[in-house]
Amino acid sequence: MFTGIIETVSTLKKVAKDQDNIHLTIDSPLAKELKIDQSVAHNGICLTVVELSDTDYTVTAIRETIEKTTIGSWEAGDAINLERAMKLGDRLDGHIVQGHVDQIATCSNIKDAEGSTYYTFTYDKSLNNITIEKGSITVNGVSLTVVNSGIDEFSVAIIPYTKEHTNFNAFKVGTQVNLEFDVIGKYVSKLQQIRG
Repeated sequence: MFTGIIETVSTLKKVAKDQDNIHLTIDSPLAKELKIDQSVAHNGICLTVVELSDTDYTVTAIRETIEKTTIGSWEAGDAINLERAMKLGDRLDGHIVQGHVDQIATCSNIKDAEGSTYYTFTYDKSLNNITIEKGSITVNGVSLTVVNSGIDEFSVAIIPYTKEHTNFNAFKVGTQVNLEFDVIGKYVSKLQQIRG
C-alpha cells in the first residue's frame, strides 16, 4: 500500500531482458535502506526488490506488468518516481494507492498558469475507468486531484514543488504515463455494472 507521495526521483541504471521478464536496476539513495522482498512503487508500479547493493537495487517485471504499463519502453537513464510502501500508523498524505496500474494514458496538453502547470491526459474509455471532479488519481505514482474530468480525459494542476521533485518535469505532449484510478471509485463503478 502506498500514498502517492514520491520520496525521490532516481535513475534507471540498467534494463535486462530475461525470457518474458525485465530486470530493472535502479541507482538510488534508497538502496541502503531497502531489504530483499520489499515493495517499492516505480512510476506507480509496485515491484519487489530481488537484488541489493549500497547504491542500487534490482526489481523484476513480469509479462502481465509489461503489457499493462509503460515499463516496456523504459531505458537506462530514465528518471523514475520512487515511493516505498507506507508503514501502519503513518500519516496518509496522499490517498490510498495500491501500486497496481489500471492503464496507460497519453499527455495531450501542458499549460503553464501563474504559479502552477496544468497537464491533460487522455486514456482509453473502453476499459471503464472513470475520474470525477476533485477526485483522486495517481499519475506515474503521484497522488493528484482531478480537475476538468471528462469521459476519456482529465487534467491535474501541479504546483512547482511537485513538478521539480517528480518526473513530471520531463513530460511533454505525447508522453505516456501509468494511471491508477481511485480504488473506491473502482468498486463503486463495478457495483453499478453488476446491478446494471
